[in-house]
Amino acid sequence: MSTLSNQQYRLAARPVGNPKHSDWNFTTEEVRDITDGEIVVQTIYISLDPAMRGWMNEGKSYIRPVAINEVMRAGGIGKVIASKSPKFAVGDYVSGGTGVQQYWVGAADDKTAGFYKVSPKLAPLPKFMNALGMPGMTAYFGLLDVGQPKAGETVVVSGAAGAVGQTVGQVAKQKGCRVVGIAGGKDKCDFVVNELGFDACIDYKSGSVKDGLKEHCPNGVDIYFDNVGGDILDTVLTRINLKARIIICGAISQYNNTTPVKGPANYLSLLVNRARMEGIVVFDYAARYGEAVAEMGKWMAEGKFQTREDIVKGLETFPDTLMMLFEGKNFGKLILQVADE
Repeated sequence: MSTLSNQQYRLAARPVGNPKHSDWNFTTEEVRDITDGEIVVQTIYISLDPAMRGWMNEGKSYIRPVAINEVMRAGGIGKVIASKSPKFAVGDYVSGGTGVQQYWVGAADDKTAGFYKVSPKLAPLPKFMNALGMPGMTAYFGLLDVGQPKAGETVVVSGAAGAVGQTVGQVAKQKGCRVVGIAGGKDKCDFVVNELGFDACIDYKSGSVKDGLKEHCPNGVDIYFDNVGGDILDTVLTRINLKARIIICGAISQYNNTTPVKGPANYLSLLVNRARMEGIVVFDYAARYGEAVAEMGKWMAEGKFQTREDIVKGLETFPDTLMMLFEGKNFGKLILQVADE
């Protein structure tokens, strides 16, 4: 393996506001020989997620921050190209914490990487980074376990065309709910309604979210799945019903702030409506991922469930491709392709 060179992106500095090119070091090192129990995984796809921005910050969170000069943390899918472990054979496709690099080297049972086998015979590999991967698990358990939807309820989803949002809406429809998305731009809203089957979608770029909620949620909001935070969260809180559930998944509108995070000014609506606001961290449900994969995989096989991936090629594009998330330029689950399948 010493003849292989591994290109990597390492965190060079804690970003202030938007991550800059100077916040990264693009390095190359040789792939070392492996010992008993170890594998080498060639990265094919890397998942780019809004949560990565939080991992770059110093401070206590649900997961430790990426250290300075550490390979940037990221989920990925790759192919085992060398193995001295009975757990994985050469040629196996695996999903886990590859990091932003061409090759991952280490113990096959490394708990941090958490590799498990995936099969391109069951679904195209990018699907395992979308509805059948971490975004899908987040959406499925966030909606069903935290939101506890009931048939006939109205569910509102922000970031509706994104990786988590598109899955939330479709799961809600499968459970008999009325679903209203919030997305940016006509193309995204058309996709959400015409291809994913949402009942309506509010284009926050061309009109008032407040007016859109009045039009499309005349009976109020029972569940709000929040991926953006900020003003949109504040606005939805004015429309919630008695015993509403607000699921806090992310706040992409706030991640690159250089000023304090904007919290909801309308939080007293939770008191008035005896409503509940609760966060979702997908790792809490790791033991149950199989449940979600089985149910959503069945819906996919039946043609009842769609996904959309936005795939950008080239490891060297990572800094600019990551910024697509925060500029609203991705259309679907954003994935970086590092190698051919």
